[in-house]
Amino acid sequence: MSDDVDRILRAWPYEHGQLTCRIIQGDDGLPKVQVRLDLGILQMNVDGRPDGQTPHGFPSLLDYFESRLEADDEDPAAVGDEAPAAAEPLSLSAEDCRALRDEAEMYYRRYVAFLVLEDFERVVRDTTRNLRVLDLILRHAGTDEDRTSLEQFRPYIAMMRTRALASQALKDHEPKAAILALDDGLEYLKKYFDDTGRPQLFEKSNEVQALRGMRDSLVPKLPVSQKTELRQRLAQALAEENYELAAILRDELKQLKE
Repeated sequence: MSDDVDRILRAWPYEHGQLTCRIIQGDDGLPKVQVRLDLGILQMNVDGRPDGQTPHGFPSLLDYFESRLEADDEDPAAVGDEAPAAAEPLSLSAEDCRALRDEAEMYYRRYVAFLVLEDFERVVRDTTRNLRVLDLILRHAGTDEDRTSLEQFRPYIAMMRTRALASQALKDHEPKAAILALDDGLEYLKKYFDDTGRPQLFEKSNEVQALRGMRDSLVPKLPVSQKTELRQRLAQALAEENYELAAILRDELKQLKE
């Protein structure tokens, strides 16, 4: 069988200016996500590490280093008079950080594809995972340069995660949950800019503006609560001096639980 992929490329032509993605079943029986690029096709595993590798026998390099952290946190009991030697705290080398950044880029490519496919749950999964990478490097990298190497992407990743949470809530017909997700995301970004000593950048942030724009578009879709509707009708009845109706509406309001 020929290794030439021209047949596949012709069957799925590239669309200029469009990010086109699809899910297919791989020869191994597992689902794959494909992204059509101008020079070919990018294929990634839907679950696990996008390239299917298991570094050090773990699902990902992040999982490997997190397992080392968990081992460091354990406090084995001393045997007899001999206390166990203290474990060296995890310190990520420049090569470790580079490998983690490369791995994070794979997950970034995949969650962008999932966003196009409106698989919001997997977007949340992969963005949450990449935020863990940022936390790991920030706390355990050996140099200041490595510690801050990915921090510039934190607002973007947090925004993408929040958008996916809100979009999934809307898909589930839960506009209130979508609003709560957006508010939580905005609070996360505000804390980020405050903690990094740049509170003035919060209002200027493109990510903040994107989340606020999504929130503003959702507010009119929120259902009016029964109590709010009764209060509006009561105000209108009083304005029209319809005191009999106003008395009835007051009684209905009193019967509603707070």
